[in-house]
Amino acid sequence: MIGAQIREDIRSILQKDPAARSRIEILFCYPGLHALAIHRVSHSLWLREHRLAARFLSHISRFFTGIEIHPGATIGRRVVIDHGMGVVIGETAEVGDDVLLYMGVVLGGTTLAKVKRHPTLGKGVVIGSGAAVLGPVTLGDYAKVGAGAVVVRDVPPGATVVGVPGRIAGLKRHPTQDDIRDNEMPDPTLRVISRMLERQSSLEEKIQKLEKDLVCIRQQAPATPISDREAEIWAALRQIIDPEIGHNIVDVGLIKLVKITEEDIVVEMSLNTESCPLLEYLVNQVENRLKLIEWVREVKIEVIHDPWEAEACQNSLIHYNEKSESEK
Repeated sequence: MIGAQIREDIRSILQKDPAARSRIEILFCYPGLHALAIHRVSHSLWLREHRLAARFLSHISRFFTGIEIHPGATIGRRVVIDHGMGVVIGETAEVGDDVLLYMGVVLGGTTLAKVKRHPTLGKGVVIGSGAAVLGPVTLGDYAKVGAGAVVVRDVPPGATVVGVPGRIAGLKRHPTQDDIRDNEMPDPTLRVISRMLERQSSLEEKIQKLEKDLVCIRQQAPATPISDREAEIWAALRQIIDPEIGHNIVDVGLIKLVKITEEDIVVEMSLNTESCPLLEYLVNQVENRLKLIEWVREVKIEVIHDPWEAEACQNSLIHYNEKSESEK
């Protein structure tokens, strides 16, 4: 049975390693083949409760091949360990059929408890050089892990994982290892940066539009009065921000008039009462803020319905730009 498995492993190496030239070369010069063959013997001893002999045999295999496979690990058929130096496979790891592991791969654990603490690899999984799969995670069939990646979460079938910690970069399923190419691996970091740049460009366009609208609105805003009490009132109103626009209500022209009589204040606010979702909020903000002034006794707010007309604003903006150019 061991002989049949070795012949099957040799055929698999011939298919997956273009550097392999003959069966004799593979038989004598491929440490991955030797490590798997010895592991099958040590695993058999482990299942028969000959734990010390199994561990000693795996230790000898590690000394000659540089590949450490715990005898308790379950290894499927036609598994290929290419080069193999530094590969470590833990006790409770489960490796499916047709898996391809490159140099320095670690299938390690993340807990000291005697439970299932090592990864489970599905059929046809490929793990690149230096990658680490840690903990009782599951890699679905034909998943691929890029070189140097650290996988600590489950990976769906056919997914490609790169980076530290591992991030899913693509879900294109590959039926065989021959269809997978490193130069086709997507870059999730580049994808995120590209989306951020697109978002930034969109926000810049919106800011430019808001700046133009703000110039138009300011043409209709009243001048700041000079009396002490009026100055205090207008200063207080400028501390109230319209959340929908992001500017204070004075600069955007919501306050049309402020009347002061003794200790009473009348404020006229110009709003589109039919479509303003923050009408009640803004009125309450004005009232509460003005009542914080010591000498203010009563605050009366009058709301004037004033629908915003884009065409009129645009004409005002053109007039403002022409005036600015003439002043220059």
